[in-house]
Amino acid sequence: MKQSGAVKRSSATKDAGAPNALRQLPAVNDVADAAALADWLARVPRAVVVDAARAVLAETRSRLAKSGADESPSVESVARQVADQLHRQERPRLRPVINATGIILHTGLGRSPLAESAVAAVADVARQYSSLEVDLETGERGKRTTIVRALLRQLTGAESATVVNNNAAATMIVLATVAAEKGVQKGDSPPSQRSIIVSRGELIEIGGSFRLPDIMQASGATLREVGTTNKTRIGDYERAIDETTAGLMKVHTSNYRVVGFTESATLAELVELGKRRGLPVIDDIGSGALVDYARFGFGDEPMASESVEAGADLVLFSGDKLLGGPQAGIIVGGLDWIERIEKNPLMRAFRVDKMTLAALEATLRLYRDADQACREVPILTMLSTPVLELRNRAERLAGRLREFTGVAEAVVAQDAAYLGGGSIPTQSFESVVVRLRFRSQSESDVADRLRLGDPAVMPRVQDGYATFDMRTVFPNQDELLFAAIATACA
Repeated sequence: MKQSGAVKRSSATKDAGAPNALRQLPAVNDVADAAALADWLARVPRAVVVDAARAVLAETRSRLAKSGADESPSVESVARQVADQLHRQERPRLRPVINATGIILHTGLGRSPLAESAVAAVADVARQYSSLEVDLETGERGKRTTIVRALLRQLTGAESATVVNNNAAATMIVLATVAAEKGVQKGDSPPSQRSIIVSRGELIEIGGSFRLPDIMQASGATLREVGTTNKTRIGDYERAIDETTAGLMKVHTSNYRVVGFTESATLAELVELGKRRGLPVIDDIGSGALVDYARFGFGDEPMASESVEAGADLVLFSGDKLLGGPQAGIIVGGLDWIERIEKNPLMRAFRVDKMTLAALEATLRLYRDADQACREVPILTMLSTPVLELRNRAERLAGRLREFTGVAEAVVAQDAAYLGGGSIPTQSFESVVVRLRFRSQSESDVADRLRLGDPAVMPRVQDGYATFDMRTVFPNQDELLFAAIATACA
């Protein structure tokens, strides 16, 4: 039931004695009932529209009081401002973005886009019930991790596998499980004193202030650093082993490189030492390649299957980086170790949901044929797209944009793209960009408008240009990108 009269009296009483513009401000309900908000009243509860109207009127009242203006805005003018606010307010905070940055695994933009088959699998299990923890063949309760276990075994050669919600969780639960085991010589060492030996040059920090020493401390394991930043030999590990040692750990420095006068123990050396001293070897390979990235021109990126073949007891990697799937922490290794990890109380805290498992299963199925994975996993497709194809798309886009009076310059140029996401940091690969300058707006202003548009677009602003890297723009987004730029520079 309307209360417009009461609102009017309240507004008039509040602004009595105030400048004329304040006394003439429209009432909340009059604004909410304006023609400009009719569509919004049909889409959202009236209370949402009324709250937005109150907020806009309060802002208008404050502005008028400061300026001392004599004229109040009309009901329709305020209603249009309310409509704009509702549009901003009701848009999802998490929404699609056209990535024109040239960074494939852009952490701020969600890292790996999913393959179409993975998207379909997520939709199927999201809209209805699913066999998450039921074995449909036997009718008995099952474990959710068995959904992807067989595929991970097939793809890596490991005896068993499990999945948690990210690689930081994988690191923590593995360290906690290994540290809970008996020491080499004394079985009564308390967990807080059981140590994991790691090279000083591998004590990584990744985004969000994730530091390996902090994770190790939180897991209950004690960090035992060996070697130096640039040189750690297998003898350094062996000399550090004592009665508290629970395991040996190797960490792939996926987001930085130490170059020059360097040396590090190989995984094969650590495995040999671990077997000789009865210690498990943990290999955290980070980004998680399931295909050889040398085919894309990248070197020194470990594959999970190679670590398993080398004899590592446990291998950890991400699902949403080089694998190109959903965010997940994947652990493969010996059957006995995987069983112990799944019995760890942390497993429930770190477990993945049905949508992650559906996306991961669909993604892993593609990797059974490396060529199919390269065709259908988006990050692999981006990496394998020929430069000539990128240039043709860039020329078409630039040619159309040159017809706009707001565009002062549209240049197609060769540039460098990067994997990003903390993966292969020192290696770039060839790409093609469209560089734009504008007549009446700065490149930063246009970039801001693009970021706030629908769809949102994220370019680079660099060397006086708004730069759009075609390597990370999907071909089916070319028309959307053109329309977004045309609107932003109008």
